[in-house]
Amino acid sequence: MTEPRVLVIGLDPAAIDGWDPAPVQAAIERGRVRFDEQRIAADYCLVDPDGDAEGRIVAALTGAVYACVVIGGGIRGHEPLLPLFERVVNLVRLHQPDAAIAFNSRPDDCADAARRWLPSP
Repeated sequence: MTEPRVLVIGLDPAAIDGWDPAPVQAAIERGRVRFDEQRIAADYCLVDPDGDAEGRIVAALTGAVYACVVIGGGIRGHEPLLPLFERVVNLVRLHQPDAAIAFNSRPDDCADAARRWLPSP
């Protein structure tokens, strides 16, 4: 049996103007460690909403088979990004139709969000 993979799609904190990305980058790194601790293979697709976000997301979604896709709060929770959030959900449905979709609370709890949808170890 192959280990289930998770894809985390979120905003690249370094691409957002006007604030210090360091705390979010640190939280993302803590989240990566949590995936490792739980022995969950995880890939990250962090996008610039003003760049080719959709192209990068499609490339990530078609790069492997994922059991779960976690969509980050930066994409979900910021009203001006609602069209991007809709595109992300529909791209997941199109390119990973068998993947569960999960939502995190913070950048460092993505493994917990995915674990709710992954088979027990």
